[in-house]
Amino acid sequence: MADDENVAINAETAAQDEPQRKKGKHKKDKPWDHEGIDHWAILPFTKDDNPNGLLEESSFATLFPKYREKYLREVWPAVTKALKELGVACELNLVEGSMTVKTTRKTYDPYIIIKARDLIKLLARSVPAPQALKILNDDMQCDIIKIGGIIRNKEKFVKRRQRLIGPNGATLKAIELLTECYILVQGNTVSAMGPFKGLKAVRRIVEDCIKNIHPIYHIKTLMIKRELAKDPALQNENWDRFLPKFKKKNVKRKKPLQAQKEAARSKEEGGEDGAMKKKKKEYTPFPPPQQPSKMDLQIESGEYFLSEEQKRARAQAAQQAKQAAKLEERAQQRQAAFIAPKENAPSTSGRQAQQQDVKELAASLKRKAGERDQQGAAQQKGKQASSGSGDAALFLSPEAAAVLGKEGRKGTTGAGGKRG
Repeated sequence: MADDENVAINAETAAQDEPQRKKGKHKKDKPWDHEGIDHWAILPFTKDDNPNGLLEESSFATLFPKYREKYLREVWPAVTKALKELGVACELNLVEGSMTVKTTRKTYDPYIIIKARDLIKLLARSVPAPQALKILNDDMQCDIIKIGGIIRNKEKFVKRRQRLIGPNGATLKAIELLTECYILVQGNTVSAMGPFKGLKAVRRIVEDCIKNIHPIYHIKTLMIKRELAKDPALQNENWDRFLPKFKKKNVKRKKPLQAQKEAARSKEEGGEDGAMKKKKKEYTPFPPPQQPSKMDLQIESGEYFLSEEQKRARAQAAQQAKQAAKLEERAQQRQAAFIAPKENAPSTSGRQAQQQDVKELAASLKRKAGERDQQGAAQQKGKQASSGSGDAALFLSPEAAAVLGKEGRKGTTGAGGKRG
């Protein structure tokens, strides 16, 4: 026991004497590294950093469309001048329709050839030369997004590409402001220039737009993130609770043409109720009868026992009969164009009603004319009777004037009778 205790005590003392090991003891203090240094800053690469130049020549070439030839010939002197200052040679081949950039002995920046490659790619994709030359700066990057192979339907592709641009380019301008990128939609590609963070957002917006996700959802999210970034208290927090969550809506798809035809046929046969409700089958505990095989059908029709020549002759006769029926149907369709359409007989109901109205009008006019003649005759008689006693009637009362008028009429009738 004593020996064991002595061994344990010796082990403890040996452990205490050994220096305590530290994790990562190889990491020593760097006097040139301090907290004031921005590790993400892009330092300019000067000629002093690589005075000996490059050992090998690197070159890149790209093709351009025919319609860009005139513009490239106009701006090529400016492109050559900008690349010459960086020690890069360029060549415009109008016969092959290609642009080539390559390093020279004066090239000191090894990454500038990648920038030159991006420059000729942007020029080929219809980016203006003043904008494309900005890619030579260290803080500017580019991304060419291919959107032609995302969707097959040409009409949908054109609509969704126009949706990305927006009315009068409003949607594209909003994306440019929020991502701090230059965006150009050209044909089957979208060219973008800007910082890495903005390019990542632009690629996501463009691909989702072609996949039928409207850009307005991403624009709203970017606007909220932009406002949250201004608050220093929220820099180290999760922003998911502030961002909008859009739910997908299942839009009812159109029925295929075959399904529409079947629905219309069932509606004609069984009415609206038959089209809406499926016919219920009667329940039977027995399985359905076994369908006859192809060989059974041939034995039943007698075709199984025919020779090969007879089968060929039979098939040929059936085909000729089918062709004859088709020819006859086509002939009837051609003849149908020469058959005069059936004309409807003129309707007599309108004329009879018109004649009846004319008769009624003539009878009413005759009746009114007779009443008018009777009134005129009565007025004429009254004038003749009152002409003789008109002067005296002015000074008499109405009753006396009426009596005088009656006597005058009697006198005239008597005189007339004597004359006769």
